Amino acid sequence: MEHGQDAISHGEPLALFDSWFDEALASEPNDANAMALATATPEGRPSARMVLLKGHGPEGFVFYTNAESRKGSEIAANPHAALLFHWKSLRRQVRIEGPLSEVTPAEADAYFHSRPRVSQLGSAASDQSRPLDSRRTYLDRVEQLAIAFEGREIPRPPHWTGFRLAPVQFEFWLDRENRLHERRRFTLTGETWTSTLLYP
Repeated sequence: MEHGQDAISHGEPLALFDSWFDEALASEPNDANAMALATATPEGRPSARMVLLKGHGPEGFVFYTNAESRKGSEIAANPHAALLFHWKSLRRQVRIEGPLSEVTPAEADAYFHSRPRVSQLGSAASDQSRPLDSRRTYLDRVEQLAIAFEGREIPRPPHWTGFRLAPVQFEFWLDRENRLHERRRFTLTGETWTSTLLYP
């Protein structure tokens, strides 16, 4: 049976996240920035999917998507969400909850045009989450856009944007032997973070 001090220390959760994230970037074989995004309808019907973290800091955690997709529609109707990072190589996970706000058009433009050109074309051609009669139809739309914008900048579709989750709660989970795991929750009250250990 394990003894000793808590490994997840009380303190500032963003600094702890940065430390864990840096370790994940070095150890995870694929997409250390992959996170599950959970949204819900106004009636409380949840849905979850994997997205990629594209920026984070004191203001929050940023991801990009088609605002006309299912998740975009749920965010518009209920702008609260939860994120989950699971780094299997480190046997750690982090849960983050908070309200969402849209990034500025300048931020969305900058990220859209930082992506590979084929990714820009794919996003512009996609009616994300809507029925598709065949994959060929989608690939044909990508090809048509590639021809239409050959030699020119691809404009960011107005419905392709980003969202920032402003954290009000973190939960750090550390795998331990014999399922004697360690959990600590951080909650924002005003401008102050408080924390408590939780039974695993």
